[in-house]
Amino acid sequence: MSTSHTRLAAAALLLTGSALTATAEGELNIYSSRHYDTDEQLYGEFEDATGITINRIEGNADELIARMKAEGPNSPADILIAVDTSRLHRAKEAGVLQAAESEILEDRIPAYLQDVDNQWFGFSQRSRVIYYDKNEVAEPPMTYADLADPKYKGQVCIRSSGNVYNQTLLAAIVTHEGEDAAKVWAEGVVANMARDPQGGDTDQIRGIVSGECEIAVGNTYYFARAMAQDVKGVSEQIDMIGWIFPDQDGNGAHMNLSGAGIAAHAPHKENAVKFLEYLASDSAQEYFAGGNNEFPAVEGIETTAAVQKLGEFKPDEIDLSEVAGNLDTAQKIFNEVGWK
Repeated sequence: MSTSHTRLAAAALLLTGSALTATAEGELNIYSSRHYDTDEQLYGEFEDATGITINRIEGNADELIARMKAEGPNSPADILIAVDTSRLHRAKEAGVLQAAESEILEDRIPAYLQDVDNQWFGFSQRSRVIYYDKNEVAEPPMTYADLADPKYKGQVCIRSSGNVYNQTLLAAIVTHEGEDAAKVWAEGVVANMARDPQGGDTDQIRGIVSGECEIAVGNTYYFARAMAQDVKGVSEQIDMIGWIFPDQDGNGAHMNLSGAGIAAHAPHKENAVKFLEYLASDSAQEYFAGGNNEFPAVEGIETTAAVQKLGEFKPDEIDLSEVAGNLDTAQKIFNEVGWK
């Protein structure tokens, strides 16, 4: 994956004409919950191309949202960057975002990755997939529904109900199948758990290597990272792990995202719009997605070698704005079925 200043400039002209040029001035204050090394180059090239100075505050997404709400009209924030639909939805519900009016964003970002009110946009994606022990599981689950099949009793490792990725997945099931069906599914998964939920996505995959479970659920970028570099407890035995993009004959594999929106009281709104448009450029898409082994939001952008190894698949293109509306229902179901 390579990007030159020439290519960046070309992308800038393609996206915004004379708007994104080195003659622009001022500052841009970003509140971000992303922390990847390639983001430094992402921000640096935007500064080089525009003359806009980026100031950043990094932290937990929920803490940043709370900070923006407490700061109110005096908030210096121009942009909020967060991971997962649920956190972007929380920001919208908290009233700390505003609509971004941009034909470039409307054209470049797929509709299902946009908030219905244009308050947030997805700029990279990750899929929530099923992993399995190739030595022990002859017939792995091919759908999310299969995870609740009694034949997998005692085999499944999956994160807690407090995890935003699981919340969004269940909210998507509610959106597709309805609340009653989603509750039956959640009950079945709880019954099939190999252990109480614990740890992050990598820990679920480690559970396969350690023999604690035969099946695990996790986002693609955790596994791609283990293919690209040494991840303790996974990489040394990675050949024993298979993966399934679920529901390929149905809705497609669930996708969640990294995204951003303009702060409700942005003091540099014009610069904020330029930055979001920049994130939709070919150049920035490679950095934004590639820095964490994710899938770009814009079609036709090259992915990392590790992501390419995962293969082609059908994504679920359900409107994530609609999914966000069912997050409260998903949490209620988790509580009712005893998903810890």
